[in-house]
Amino acid sequence: MKGLTIVKKKALSILSVIALLGSLLAGCGGQEPQQAAAPTAGGEGGSSQVQMESELVIAGNGSTVEKLMKDKIFKKFNEKYPDVKLTYVSGVSTEIVAKIKAQKNAPQIDVAVIEGGEQEKGRIDGLWESITEQDVPSMSKVPKEFQVIENSGITVNVTPMGISYNAEMVKEKNLPIPKSWNDLARPEMKGYITMAGITSNFGRSPLIMLSYANGGSEKDMDPGFEKLKTIAGYMPTFAKSSAQLMQNLQNKSAAYTTWTMARSLVLKESGLPLEFVFPEEGGNVVLTVASLVKGAKHPVAAKAFIEFLLSDEVQTMYATDLYYSPAVPVELPEEVAKMLEFDRSKVVTFDNQVVAEKTAEWIDRFNKEVAPLAGK
Repeated sequence: MKGLTIVKKKALSILSVIALLGSLLAGCGGQEPQQAAAPTAGGEGGSSQVQMESELVIAGNGSTVEKLMKDKIFKKFNEKYPDVKLTYVSGVSTEIVAKIKAQKNAPQIDVAVIEGGEQEKGRIDGLWESITEQDVPSMSKVPKEFQVIENSGITVNVTPMGISYNAEMVKEKNLPIPKSWNDLARPEMKGYITMAGITSNFGRSPLIMLSYANGGSEKDMDPGFEKLKTIAGYMPTFAKSSAQLMQNLQNKSAAYTTWTMARSLVLKESGLPLEFVFPEEGGNVVLTVASLVKGAKHPVAAKAFIEFLLSDEVQTMYATDLYYSPAVPVELPEEVAKMLEFDRSKVVTFDNQVVAEKTAEWIDRFNKEVAPLAGK
């Protein structure tokens, strides 16, 4: 007998009997009872005896992320905590934050696993609980550069932003292989670029990096906007979604786009001949952050789930299934580790607070000054 079955809370007398029985079994047989609470160092008040709730609602991205969650991560979590019913709410990060904000007085979601920039907007709106190492012990393994402001969430994976290109198309048409963010504005690129608008991180981060590549930053965006005006004239329109970017690459209406290494590798493995470039000026790293919703109905289970996302098992799943780099040290298969290599010395760390505060202003400027130039 490896462990006792998790028992739902009924009455104090029953809990006392269970606790006594667990002690006797541990003393007599050296057997370890299965946890009916958060991990030993976690839980409210630091107590390992806090009762685990029977439900948990997690929100996160759809598509391949949702599939990994439902098919593998949820199943493995339920092997450890079989009495916790898991529900997944899928959507893009902006939608998830908006939904949680609308439910602020009566939260229906416990954990949000979303892109770091949108998580920061939620932090400014007061949507997340602060998390401590007592709640989630493995957060101590997350490198300092990936830590979240005010511990309002925990980074669970990362991937660099850069430029992807269709290698076959580039070779066939004798097009340049990009090395710099500024290469997107080269005349030879005209008619071969697809990019998302800046409401998407696939468009917003490249805009910020175009500023960095020309002497600016997130605090001085004029250089980036000027370059993006040129690039806009090279495209018929800005894509509305990542699905549209992918379609444009697949049907060869475009040879280049800006997005993450993870997205590029997933599509390459599916047969699209994509190559990823981390530009010579560097680029930002997109963080996926797990946050505990303020006032969540199931905080103990939520903390246990976030801790589980940082386990070697799940971190390896993120890398082998979706090509996200782990947020904590973990030994990966050699082939996968090689695929995920990039020059970390060139990582540009954005001030996410500035980005969150300025995004609405940038979108307004983009709509007025840049978007109308597409197709011109």
